[in-house]
Amino acid sequence: MELTAIFLLNSVLLGVGLAMDAFSVSLANGLNEPKMGPPRMSMIAGVFAFFQAAMPLAGWVCVHTIVQYFQSFERFVPWIALILLCFIGAQMLMEGIKGDAEEEEVKKLGFGLLMVQGVATSIDALSVGFTIASYGFFMALLCALIIAAVTFVICMFGLKLGKKFGTRFAGKASILGGVILIGIGLEIFIASFF
Repeated sequence: MELTAIFLLNSVLLGVGLAMDAFSVSLANGLNEPKMGPPRMSMIAGVFAFFQAAMPLAGWVCVHTIVQYFQSFERFVPWIALILLCFIGAQMLMEGIKGDAEEEEVKKLGFGLLMVQGVATSIDALSVGFTIASYGFFMALLCALIIAAVTFVICMFGLKLGKKFGTRFAGKASILGGVILIGIGLEIFIASFF
């Protein structure tokens, strides 16, 4: 595969498609923490971008090395995403329900939970390694970097949008964010059967 306009377009479209779950989670994070600043927003978007780039590369490596092991693991991917996102979403729901609507201090998303979100929203991108299996390593790396850049931009948009609405729905933002995360987990799980 060589660097062509079609390759670039395909990589951007892969990035857009893969970033939709990360966008939704970014929206939920922005709702939950409407006062986050640009450095924190960049860190959150960067984590999602990193995982969205790392997973297709890991899939590519699997295809070229341990494909038979990956195929047996692949059936567990929707279950893992469902469990992780429902766990995080349930935590946000419980905090939103038992939290005081007047409370000014919003609990920030910890680094550990951010990592879990990054893995949960990108684990389905492992299978993209199969679609880029015909690429050489450098083209696969370039594709992954394009996916990361697209994901970063989309997640920053999601965070800004979430922050904007998070200030308007201050008391209910955690509840809405939790519902969004659980919905994403269910969507990934249900889509795996079709």
